[in-house]
Parts: sequence; structure tokens; C-alpha cells
Amino acid sequence: MQIGILSDTHGFLDPRLAELFAGVDHILHAGDIGYPSLILDLQEIAPVTAVLGNTDDPRIGYRDTEVVELGGRKFLVQH
Repeated sequence: MQIGILSDTHGFLDPRLAELFAGVDHILHAGDIGYPSLILDLQEIAPVTAVLGNTDDPRIGYRDTEVVELGGRKFLVQH
């Protein structure tokens, strides 16, 4: 299983990311997302687990911490 990890996008999705994350099975975004639509763009690459960062508006609906099991291993995602 390949996992793509990123954070602090602040609303900007680097155009190289699709190529860098090609073939990943899941993406973990560790906060400071910026625009919620950015997560939709990432979901076109792979499923996403995301958490809030200190600059994110809590109304976008993500939690401060997530625990996700991928490939038989547990990951704690927090900003």
C-alpha cells in the first residue's frame, strides 16, 4: 500500500502533486487545508483522510484528529 502525506496546502494544490501521488492508495492531509474544494481535487487521485489545521475554519467539517487503518496499520493524523 502506498500512502501520500501532505499538509499546509493553504488552498494551493501544486500541479505536480497528481504526478507525485500517481498510484497512491490513500492520501493523508494533516491540516491547514485552505479551501474545502482542495479535498475534492485530492479525492480524484485517491481517497482522503483530512484533519483541521490551526488556520482552517472548523465549519468545513473536519475533525482535529483522525485515526485511520490502512494496510493493516493504524495512523493518527493531527496537524
